[in-house]
Amino acid sequence: MEEKQFVKEVADINENFAQWYTDVVIKTELVDYGPVKGTMVIRPYGYAIWENIQKDLDERFRKTGVKNAYFPMFIPESFLKKEAEHVEGFAPEVAVVTHAGGEKLAEPLIVRPTSETIIGHMYAKWLSSYRDLPILINQWANVVRWEKTTRPFLRTSEFLWQEGHTVHATEEEAMEETLRMLGVYKDFAEETLAIPVITGRKTEKEKFAGGLATFGMEAMMLDGKSLQAGTSHYFGQNFSKAFDIKFLDKDGKLKYGYSTSWGVSTRLIGAIIMAHGDQRGLVLPPKVAPVQVIIIPVAAHKGGVNEKAKEIEDMLVAAGIRANTDMRDMSPGRKFNEWEMKGVPLRVEIGPRDLEAGHAVIMRRDTLEKSTVPFGELLNRVVSLLETVQKDMLTLSRERRDKKIVHADSLDGILKGVDGKNFVKAGWCGCRECEDKVKEYAAATARVMCDEEGIPDRCAICGKPAKHNVIFARAY
Repeated sequence: MEEKQFVKEVADINENFAQWYTDVVIKTELVDYGPVKGTMVIRPYGYAIWENIQKDLDERFRKTGVKNAYFPMFIPESFLKKEAEHVEGFAPEVAVVTHAGGEKLAEPLIVRPTSETIIGHMYAKWLSSYRDLPILINQWANVVRWEKTTRPFLRTSEFLWQEGHTVHATEEEAMEETLRMLGVYKDFAEETLAIPVITGRKTEKEKFAGGLATFGMEAMMLDGKSLQAGTSHYFGQNFSKAFDIKFLDKDGKLKYGYSTSWGVSTRLIGAIIMAHGDQRGLVLPPKVAPVQVIIIPVAAHKGGVNEKAKEIEDMLVAAGIRANTDMRDMSPGRKFNEWEMKGVPLRVEIGPRDLEAGHAVIMRRDTLEKSTVPFGELLNRVVSLLETVQKDMLTLSRERRDKKIVHADSLDGILKGVDGKNFVKAGWCGCRECEDKVKEYAAATARVMCDEEGIPDRCAICGKPAKHNVIFARAY
């Protein structure tokens, strides 16, 4: 009975994926809706996932020489206007402060949609010599973009992210940094989130406002749509010239620096949900799961059961595993359902019969497979299983994605491919008109260019010689 009731709590993942997503993020207490339209309150369980993401990424950043800092969230309106393409790109999403302290401000303030401008202003103050380069700084912050259509984690008026901003002496060094950080993101997505991603350069239409080149990583969700999971931008000297970021080089000449920017956000939590979830709810990769092992006493009123459960918890925690024991006064079946919905990678069950037999029962959330493990082998088995689950989730996700990458040599082929919930690889002449035609005809966009995989002879849209191999997909 409990199982049937549980399933009814969540929309059918195959029939209404959007509602399934909303049901899961709310019922697993990842977020709640804020009082201001388009905002979300990240609850402790959801924020713990973000903290694990932060910890992992921060370590990766530091290994490349990046240091953390923090910059103000209020930006003078005049700063945003210094880079024309940048202000045009963000104008529809900008929130503006016109009054403060009961008075009208002499100059309106922009609530940070991104920080290139204010960071550029500060870098111009700090940079004087080639000896000061490279500048490698990241900040963990919130940003505000006044979105019209919102969904928790995927698109909200305010969200959390990190944004790295670097300055280099040469174009080559800046481009190297841009691609290095794209590689960091790719490794993180696959090694930590267990999500395979396709990386590549964005088209001119899809690039960051004010940048010379944008590189992105695209992840396939369970419904076949693409989620842009992270971006890395090469700015050249655009922002350096707008904000006078100059340095005295070794040859005694004053030169403009070359800059980059790169970032990921709480959208990654949405990616985890939509790449791994199932009808029961979340399926979390062990590396980011707030609780890696949940221990559930069965017939807890019987002597020794709770004590053994706590003993197992203490052993796992001492080994660095995020383990909890659910001692609440409710039926084991209800606890099973709740923790399955929350996506905990491993469940350990311990009851009177297990005590007598000298073993515990372990269930994997990803496969729902159960096994019995002697108490003396429990720690080693848990450690091994967490590694196995992490690896198997990536393998399954990659196999699932690769089966849904198809090729097309016509506009109808692209439409048929995306209607079938696939990523579609097709040749493209590089023409904006052809790119727009795909959007109009198939409601799909060019996600990234994959030229290193070989370029088809002809553009799938117009038939002219192709210049790029592009992934087309419907996207979040």
